[in-house]
Amino acid sequence: MVNRLWDSKRQVVYGLLKEIRSKAGITQVELSEVLNKPQSYVSKYETGERKLDSVSYTHLTLPTIYSV
Repeated sequence: MVNRLWDSKRQVVYGLLKEIRSKAGITQVELSEVLNKPQSYVSKYETGERKLDSVSYTHLTLPTIYSV
């Protein structure tokens, strides 16, 4: 059984990832270089293709805080 409420909340979080990065003026390529990961790593989190946990969220958003 699919929990649509949970899925919609996940989509909001994935959208926030992209928004945070964009507002910091950082491209996926730039963030991936800071993280020493391929660009697809960032993209997969932002689209929800890759599951996000609190550690990953911090890992992805921390560099954007220091760029502002």
